[in-house]
Amino acid sequence: MSLIKSISGIRGTIGGKAGDGLSPLDVVKFSSAYAAWLQEKQGKRNVCIVVGRDARMSGEMVDKLVVGSLMGMGADVINIGLASTPTTEIAVTEEKADGGIILTASHNPKQWNALKLLNDKGEFLSDADGKRILEIASEESFVFAEVNELGKQTSKPIYDEIHIQKVLALPLVDVEAIKKANFKVVFDSINSVGGVVLPKLLKALGVENFKGIHTDPTGNFAHVAEPLPENLTEIAELARTEKADIGIVVDPDVDRLAIVNEDGSMFGEEYTLVACADYVLRHTPGNTASNLSSSQALRDVTEQLGCSYTASAVGEVNVVAAMKANHAVIGGEGNGGIIYPESHYGRDALVGIALFLTHLAKTGLKCSALRATYPEYFISKNKIELTAGVDVDSILNKLKTKYIEEKAKVTDIDGVKIEIGKEWVILRKSNTEPIVRIYSESSTIEKADALAQKIIADFNQYL
Repeated sequence: MSLIKSISGIRGTIGGKAGDGLSPLDVVKFSSAYAAWLQEKQGKRNVCIVVGRDARMSGEMVDKLVVGSLMGMGADVINIGLASTPTTEIAVTEEKADGGIILTASHNPKQWNALKLLNDKGEFLSDADGKRILEIASEESFVFAEVNELGKQTSKPIYDEIHIQKVLALPLVDVEAIKKANFKVVFDSINSVGGVVLPKLLKALGVENFKGIHTDPTGNFAHVAEPLPENLTEIAELARTEKADIGIVVDPDVDRLAIVNEDGSMFGEEYTLVACADYVLRHTPGNTASNLSSSQALRDVTEQLGCSYTASAVGEVNVVAAMKANHAVIGGEGNGGIIYPESHYGRDALVGIALFLTHLAKTGLKCSALRATYPEYFISKNKIELTAGVDVDSILNKLKTKYIEEKAKVTDIDGVKIEIGKEWVILRKSNTEPIVRIYSESSTIEKADALAQKIIADFNQYL
């Protein structure tokens, strides 16, 4: 059993003893702590909180516990039912709510669930706010409402349509161009809320010929939920056999987007953001941002178009902060997370689909041909298992000093990132496992692997 408490929310496996997993007692405690924080921040008891959930098997149970706890704290709840993460974020601002909770463990397996916490802007919490909630939960310093002050629940299962209309209203989304292209689309919605919202979105975008797999929102995922190539063999085969123009894959809460080419090859999760940014920058020049672990292809495309790129620490909240500070017109994460401020500051696969299909339609290229227009990079992902007592920070500092002396560009806002020409490697200590993650990127996978092995050898020298 696992329970992970972080500033962005609480996630864990369902079942087991309280404190060992995401038990009903833990759900009540952290929901109540969140409500108490919100009441403290807003200076009132009757705060309003939006609640949405993905289709996980535990979703209904967790939803009832969360809603009941919030009402018990005196908060009014607007329950939007089955909804994607970006849909819930949009509902917070549309309802002028004080905050929101999304019940989803994103790409984690079906036995996991989580409470992802939002502020009144529909964005993930700052470090300080997240820590305050954890402090309230640890002390159990929340006070439940008297009977006359209990909150009320309102059900509003209408936000898929509102979200889609907001996507259609974006100036760079061209429904007529998409319709004229007459795309044949296949998609995999991994037995979650994507199976509900993607058909609605595709129809609204003028796509008449589409076929989905794993569309029944049971939460009993048909394959590993993270949209990585090794998990997408079925949709790749479907794209080939159906002679589709494009394959679309989302994760269970629909904030990540992966594209499959017409020949069944992968467009590449890293390149979803690159392609959307390319389209946006060509029509609205401006800055971009992504995290330190994302492909430098975004920087290359940004600079080729005469614009400026910024790298942030890993984590959506950090990318959003960098985007706001640098007035970025688009940004996100290399895991297929598109953040488009013209819509809202959150990863949104629906926005990504609309921008990508418009871009594809306007270029007149096949998916694989569009992918070939972008710089070619490959990322190698490795890790070092740690034994007890290893001073990781000391070793990272020694590596930092070594490569500064060798005239490499070194960034230490999140672990240590070392850039050598057009290659880079980043070492980050995991917050949840006794490991150091090592991601490296180069022009071939062999070169990326070799760079990773060189850094691992350097690391081991200092052990």
